[in-house]
Amino acid sequence: MVEIAVKTLEGAEAGSVTLSDEIFGLEPRQDILHRMVVWQLARRQAGTHETLTRSEVNRTKRKMYKQKGTGGARHGAASAPQFRGGAKAFGPVARSHASDLPKKVRALALKHALSSKAKDQQIVILDDAVLTEPKTKLLKERLAGLGLSSALVVSGAEVDANFGLASRNVTHLDVLPVQGINVYDILRRRTLVLTKAAVDALEARFK
Repeated sequence: MVEIAVKTLEGAEAGSVTLSDEIFGLEPRQDILHRMVVWQLARRQAGTHETLTRSEVNRTKRKMYKQKGTGGARHGAASAPQFRGGAKAFGPVARSHASDLPKKVRALALKHALSSKAKDQQIVILDDAVLTEPKTKLLKERLAGLGLSSALVVSGAEVDANFGLASRNVTHLDVLPVQGINVYDILRRRTLVLTKAAVDALEARFK
Protein backbone atom coordinates (compact mmCIF):
# COMPACT_ATOMS: atom_id res chain seq x y z
CA MET A 1 0.00 0.00 0.00
CA VAL A 2 1.21 3.48 -0.89
CA GLU A 3 -0.10 6.51 0.93
CA ILE A 4 -0.17 9.71 -1.09
CA ALA A 5 -1.22 13.23 -0.12
CA VAL A 6 -4.45 14.68 -1.47
CA LYS A 7 -4.48 18.28 -2.65
CA THR A 8 -7.17 20.74 -3.59
CA LEU A 9 -7.12 22.51 -6.95
CA GLU A 10 -5.81 25.57 -5.11
CA GLY A 11 -2.81 23.59 -3.83
CA ALA A 12 -3.89 23.15 -0.21
CA GLU A 13 -3.56 19.86 1.68
CA ALA A 14 -6.75 17.79 1.90
CA GLY A 15 -5.71 14.63 3.73
CA SER A 16 -4.30 11.50 2.15
CA VAL A 17 -5.40 8.39 0.27
CA THR A 18 -4.00 4.85 0.17
CA LEU A 19 -3.35 3.38 -3.26
CA SER A 20 -3.72 -0.37 -3.76
CA ASP A 21 -0.58 -2.32 -4.66
CA GLU A 22 -2.67 -4.52 -6.98
CA ILE A 23 -3.33 -1.50 -9.20
CA PHE A 24 -0.57 1.02 -8.51
CA GLY A 25 2.22 -1.18 -7.16
CA LEU A 26 3.08 -3.49 -10.06
CA GLU A 27 6.48 -3.56 -11.73
CA PRO A 28 5.72 -1.94 -15.15
CA ARG A 29 6.25 -4.18 -18.18
CA GLN A 30 7.13 -2.29 -21.33
CA ASP A 31 6.07 -5.15 -23.61
CA ILE A 32 2.49 -5.11 -22.32
CA LEU A 33 2.30 -1.32 -22.54
CA HIS A 34 3.66 -1.43 -26.10
CA ARG A 35 1.11 -4.04 -27.18
CA MET A 36 -1.70 -1.94 -25.74
CA VAL A 37 -0.61 1.31 -27.39
CA VAL A 38 -0.20 -0.40 -30.77
CA TRP A 39 -3.67 -1.94 -30.37
CA GLN A 40 -5.22 1.42 -29.49
CA LEU A 41 -3.62 3.35 -32.35
CA ALA A 42 -4.47 0.64 -34.88
CA ARG A 43 -8.13 0.85 -33.88
CA ARG A 44 -8.06 4.61 -34.48
CA GLN A 45 -6.95 4.25 -38.11
CA ALA A 46 -9.81 4.89 -40.49
CA GLY A 47 -8.53 2.48 -43.13
CA THR A 48 -10.45 4.30 -45.88
CA HIS A 49 -7.52 4.72 -48.30
CA GLU A 50 -8.23 2.97 -51.58
CA THR A 51 -7.15 3.11 -55.23
CA LEU A 52 -8.91 1.96 -58.40
CA THR A 53 -8.25 -1.50 -59.75
CA ARG A 54 -8.28 -2.39 -63.47
CA SER A 55 -11.93 -3.41 -63.29
CA GLU A 56 -12.89 -0.07 -61.67
CA VAL A 57 -11.08 2.34 -64.02
CA ASN A 58 -13.53 4.11 -66.33
CA ARG A 59 -11.71 3.35 -69.60
CA THR A 60 -12.54 1.17 -72.54
CA LYS A 61 -11.48 -2.47 -72.29
CA ARG A 62 -10.94 -2.65 -76.05
CA LYS A 63 -7.51 -3.78 -77.23
CA MET A 64 -5.41 -0.71 -78.02
CA TYR A 65 -4.10 -1.98 -81.34
CA LYS A 66 -3.57 -5.27 -83.09
CA GLN A 67 -1.29 -7.84 -81.56
CA LYS A 68 1.22 -8.15 -84.40
CA GLY A 69 2.74 -6.01 -87.10
CA THR A 70 3.17 -2.69 -85.24
CA GLY A 71 6.79 -3.16 -84.24
CA GLY A 72 5.87 -2.18 -80.68
CA ALA A 73 5.11 -4.00 -77.47
CA ARG A 74 1.99 -6.11 -77.18
CA HIS A 75 -0.72 -4.36 -75.15
CA GLY A 76 -4.31 -5.02 -74.19
CA ALA A 77 -6.65 -2.54 -72.51
CA ALA A 78 -5.55 1.03 -71.73
CA SER A 79 -6.60 0.51 -68.10
CA ALA A 80 -3.35 -1.35 -67.41
CA PRO A 81 -1.18 0.18 -64.63
CA GLN A 82 1.67 1.24 -66.96
CA PHE A 83 -0.50 3.74 -68.84
CA ARG A 84 -1.39 7.27 -67.83
CA GLY A 85 -4.89 7.21 -66.36
CA GLY A 86 -4.70 3.47 -65.79
CA ALA A 87 -5.21 1.51 -62.62
CA LYS A 88 -2.88 1.22 -59.65
CA ALA A 89 -1.03 -2.07 -59.28
CA PHE A 90 -1.26 -3.58 -55.78
CA GLY A 91 -2.69 -0.36 -54.35
CA PRO A 92 -4.25 -0.01 -50.88
CA VAL A 93 -7.79 -1.19 -50.26
CA ALA A 94 -10.29 -0.10 -47.61
CA ARG A 95 -9.88 -2.30 -44.56
CA SER A 96 -9.89 -2.32 -40.80
CA HIS A 97 -6.49 -2.07 -39.10
CA ALA A 98 -7.87 -3.36 -35.79
CA SER A 99 -6.45 -6.50 -34.24
CA ASP A 100 -7.48 -8.71 -31.34
CA LEU A 101 -6.11 -8.22 -27.83
CA PRO A 102 -7.51 -10.27 -24.93
CA LYS A 103 -9.60 -8.35 -22.41
CA LYS A 104 -7.38 -9.55 -19.56
CA VAL A 105 -4.28 -8.13 -21.29
CA ARG A 106 -6.03 -4.78 -21.77
CA ALA A 107 -6.96 -4.65 -18.09
CA LEU A 108 -3.42 -5.63 -17.09
CA ALA A 109 -1.97 -2.94 -19.38
CA LEU A 110 -4.03 -0.27 -17.62
CA LYS A 111 -2.74 -1.45 -14.25
CA HIS A 112 0.85 -1.32 -15.53
CA ALA A 113 0.33 2.19 -16.92
CA LEU A 114 -0.99 3.38 -13.55
CA SER A 115 1.87 1.61 -11.77
CA SER A 116 4.47 3.22 -14.04
CA LYS A 117 3.20 6.68 -13.10
CA ALA A 118 3.16 5.76 -9.41
CA LYS A 119 6.70 4.37 -9.61
CA ASP A 120 7.97 7.55 -11.27
CA GLN A 121 6.11 9.67 -8.69
CA GLN A 122 4.11 11.31 -11.45
CA ILE A 123 0.67 10.92 -9.86
CA VAL A 124 -1.24 13.80 -8.25
CA ILE A 125 -4.43 13.15 -6.29
CA LEU A 126 -6.99 15.96 -6.19
CA ASP A 127 -9.88 16.27 -3.79
CA ASP A 128 -12.04 17.32 -6.75
CA ALA A 129 -11.63 18.90 -10.20
CA VAL A 130 -14.25 21.65 -10.05
CA LEU A 131 -14.13 25.31 -11.10
CA THR A 132 -16.55 28.03 -10.08
CA GLU A 133 -16.47 29.55 -13.58
CA PRO A 134 -15.30 28.35 -17.00
CA LYS A 135 -12.20 30.55 -17.26
CA THR A 136 -9.06 29.23 -18.97
CA LYS A 137 -6.89 31.82 -17.23
CA LEU A 138 -8.15 30.64 -13.85
CA LEU A 139 -7.42 27.00 -14.68
CA LYS A 140 -3.92 27.84 -15.93
CA GLU A 141 -3.19 29.57 -12.63
CA ARG A 142 -4.39 26.53 -10.69
CA LEU A 143 -2.28 24.16 -12.80
CA ALA A 144 0.81 26.36 -12.46
CA GLY A 145 0.33 26.36 -8.69
CA LEU A 146 0.34 22.56 -8.72
CA GLY A 147 3.40 22.46 -11.00
CA LEU A 148 1.56 20.80 -13.88
CA SER A 149 2.68 21.54 -17.44
CA SER A 150 1.68 18.27 -19.16
CA ALA A 151 -1.10 16.32 -17.52
CA LEU A 152 -4.04 13.98 -17.93
CA VAL A 153 -6.84 14.83 -15.50
CA VAL A 154 -9.21 11.97 -14.74
CA SER A 155 -12.33 12.98 -12.83
CA GLY A 156 -15.25 10.94 -11.54
CA ALA A 157 -18.19 9.63 -13.53
CA GLU A 158 -18.67 13.05 -15.13
CA VAL A 159 -16.32 15.94 -15.90
CA ASP A 160 -17.29 19.21 -14.24
CA ALA A 161 -18.81 21.45 -16.95
CA ASN A 162 -16.78 24.53 -16.02
CA PHE A 163 -13.56 22.53 -15.75
CA GLY A 164 -14.17 20.89 -19.12
CA LEU A 165 -14.83 24.20 -20.88
CA ALA A 166 -11.82 25.91 -19.28
CA SER A 167 -9.49 23.06 -20.28
CA ARG A 168 -10.32 23.16 -23.99
CA ASN A 169 -7.74 25.83 -24.81
CA VAL A 170 -4.96 24.62 -22.49
CA THR A 171 -2.11 22.94 -24.34
CA HIS A 172 -0.76 19.58 -23.13
CA LEU A 173 -3.82 19.00 -20.96
CA ASP A 174 -6.36 16.20 -21.42
CA VAL A 175 -9.49 15.76 -19.31
CA LEU A 176 -11.44 12.49 -19.17
CA PRO A 177 -14.14 10.90 -17.04
CA VAL A 178 -12.92 7.81 -15.22
CA GLN A 179 -14.66 5.42 -17.64
CA GLY A 180 -12.60 6.93 -20.48
CA ILE A 181 -9.19 6.35 -18.90
CA ASN A 182 -6.82 4.52 -21.24
CA VAL A 183 -3.17 3.54 -21.54
CA TYR A 184 -2.25 5.77 -24.48
CA ASP A 185 -3.53 8.99 -22.88
CA ILE A 186 -1.85 8.12 -19.58
CA LEU A 187 1.55 7.61 -21.20
CA ARG A 188 1.43 10.61 -23.55
CA ARG A 189 1.28 13.11 -20.67
CA ARG A 190 3.94 13.59 -18.02
CA THR A 191 1.66 13.68 -14.96
CA LEU A 192 -1.47 11.69 -14.16
CA VAL A 193 -3.97 13.64 -12.08
CA LEU A 194 -6.69 11.58 -10.41
CA THR A 195 -9.57 12.80 -8.29
CA LYS A 196 -10.54 10.85 -5.19
CA ALA A 197 -13.67 9.73 -7.02
CA ALA A 198 -11.51 8.39 -9.86
CA VAL A 199 -9.31 6.41 -7.44
CA ASP A 200 -12.39 4.89 -5.78
CA ALA A 201 -13.88 4.00 -9.19
CA LEU A 202 -10.63 2.36 -10.37
CA GLU A 203 -10.30 0.27 -7.22
CA ALA A 204 -13.94 -0.81 -7.52
CA ARG A 205 -13.40 -1.67 -11.18
CA PHE A 206 -10.47 -4.01 -10.55
CA LYS A 207 -11.86 -5.74 -7.47
